Amino acid sequence: MTTLLATDSVTLESWLSDSDERTLANDVLDGFTRPFKEIPPKHFYDTRGSELFERICEQPEYYPTRAETAILAHAADQIIAQTGAGELVELGAGASDKARILLDAMEQAGTLRRYIPLDVSESVVRDAAEALIHDYDGLRVHGVIGDFERHLERVPMRDGVPRLVALLGGTIGNFPPGSRRALLRRIAGLLGPGDRLLLGTDLVKDPDVIEAAYDDGAGVTAEFNRNVLHVINRELDADFPVENFDHIAFFDRRHEWIEMRLRARRPCSVRIAGVGLRVEFAAGEELRTEISAKFTQRRLAEDFAAAGLVLEGWFTDAEQQFGLSLAGRSSAA
Repeated sequence: MTTLLATDSVTLESWLSDSDERTLANDVLDGFTRPFKEIPPKHFYDTRGSELFERICEQPEYYPTRAETAILAHAADQIIAQTGAGELVELGAGASDKARILLDAMEQAGTLRRYIPLDVSESVVRDAAEALIHDYDGLRVHGVIGDFERHLERVPMRDGVPRLVALLGGTIGNFPPGSRRALLRRIAGLLGPGDRLLLGTDLVKDPDVIEAAYDDGAGVTAEFNRNVLHVINRELDADFPVENFDHIAFFDRRHEWIEMRLRARRPCSVRIAGVGLRVEFAAGEELRTEISAKFTQRRLAEDFAAAGLVLEGWFTDAEQQFGLSLAGRSSAA
């Protein structure tokens, strides 16, 4: 652990190590040597990828961010009143726009004490801390630079007030069912008596609406998808011919998730020098870059139960496109 900053108002700790920096290499070695090639979606998000995702959120087809923000704006006061939360832990924090809605509600309720963002980007965490302590009197920020898949145990102990742990943006949908429930069990370990999980999930709906959200008319999502090849080229000294890969997005009705893939237009042989690997792509062969599961309230309740949690609150937008669920530890956990 490296302490990057320690003042009365802000603590910044980095838990990233050399082995963590090898995550991309390890994922490429694992995913590109499988019969069906794949790479985890977290590798989209270098600086350019994050900028592209912000542009995706502005596209008319992309409803999740607008719907989730509308739910938070409508329900934040009720959520804070129901939980009494004075501490917000945000996993995969990113920009603090949604966090501010919850912090505003805590400030209004007179409970606001501490914000704990966990994100792999030091600049994101540092910028949020500097802005938030300026805007909220008495707020303390304890930033954790790390990957929430590996560093949940580095979240500091609660500070004597009820805690709200938030995983927003539909991020939980990027995990297949087994991994999803395992992650929820680990998140449950952050919750003490009176603490709650606030989980954002995209909901099952008309497949045409879902597919349009992941294949916008302006082509921003296509460029975002291909960006993962730019990341591999830069970070692992690879020679992917990025223009040779088409963006594919489709809704899998059996699994009720969207898949994004990159499809080779013609055969190519790719050298990935950083891991000593050469990968062959046939014409039409696909690389899966993301799954994003869509949920029903019943499915979420089942996932929570498997993780030792119980669904206590359910909030949706007017069109029921997106859902926020509030869960606590079950008495049997």
